[in-house]
Amino acid sequence: MDLGISGKTALVTGSGRGIGAEVARALAREGAHVVISDIDLAAAEQVAAEIEASGARAIATRCDVCDRDAVTRMVAQASEAFGAVDILVNNAGFNKDRYLTKMDETEWDAVIDTILKGAFHCSRAVLGGMMARKWGRIVNIASRSVFGNPGQTNYSAAKLGLVGFTRALSLEQAKFGITVNAVAPGFVETELMRANPTYETLRENAVARTPVGFLGVPDDIASAVAFMASERARYISGVTLYVTGGRFSS
Repeated sequence: MDLGISGKTALVTGSGRGIGAEVARALAREGAHVVISDIDLAAAEQVAAEIEASGARAIATRCDVCDRDAVTRMVAQASEAFGAVDILVNNAGFNKDRYLTKMDETEWDAVIDTILKGAFHCSRAVLGGMMARKWGRIVNIASRSVFGNPGQTNYSAAKLGLVGFTRALSLEQAKFGITVNAVAPGFVETELMRANPTYETLRENAVARTPVGFLGVPDDIASAVAFMASERARYISGVTLYVTGGRFSS
């Protein structure tokens, strides 16, 4: 299926590894020019080099999405390399899990700011160009954690906030030919997850709660994002697509 995004410029935040990197690869396979953005420049450069070696076009940039000026520079760099940004994937984020009674303010702020303020800064930075061209795609990476996980009050709140952000922004931008959607992964087997010292227990519990009986991999999420970013999804906006193997509750 031709997704209709060949030659478009896609910016994926937090794409130096894991789901973000796989999203970038999927968009590149569809012919998009990809900007690999991560706070870890070496990781971003490695993904960009891999994409370039495959025959697609990619650049790497370091960006802290909490920093408005850094985001402005990132978008300018993307525009200089490939032209204005057509597709934005707000993927940057991380978790700092702790029960609320033991969580300090810095752990709350770090997660909320990266996920929510990052989406705010990046979306504002690209929307002007999208509105002028009457075409754009914003895909926000939410999470099954919007239904709540113990020890994740900060992460769950941020991801659910991102769902509300998606719905509101989709209504604001629909008249400009811009769709705004979210993809909410369930338990996905990434390198970071496998590095968790309790990984085997986490995996066993997740499989038991996942109706399809197996766990997702980054490409499962990337395929959903690529579709939502495509011309094929032009009549879909304000939607959160749960890619969870049928699992919703904790």
